[in-house]
Amino acid sequence: MSDRLDYIEFPSSDRAATSGFFQAAFGWSIVSYGPIYDGLDGAGIDGGVDQAEDRVAATMAVVHTDDLDAAQERVLAAGGIITRPQYDFPGGRRFHFREPGGNELAVYVSVPE
Repeated sequence: MSDRLDYIEFPSSDRAATSGFFQAAFGWSIVSYGPIYDGLDGAGIDGGVDQAEDRVAATMAVVHTDDLDAAQERVLAAGGIITRPQYDFPGGRRFHFREPGGNELAVYVSVPE
């Protein structure tokens, strides 16, 4: 199966402070993608810091897949609830869901540039 965890996002009310903390404490590099999102480099797993207003206030694991529609069908069939429908973002397309135990995750597919 092509689905695998490969990204983690940290919500933050202050993106610059959170990113700066990770950089100072752990030496991770920061890649800015605008005023509300920074990518993390060198953390051992790809990740980001998200200051979007509508973000759930919990760390989010993100699953990479080769087929977003098929992954969504599997999530629904297994009892997941879609919390944010599919949407485009720089480099791909994703959706968010809540699994039966209450954790929110995201699934994404890369889109060639």
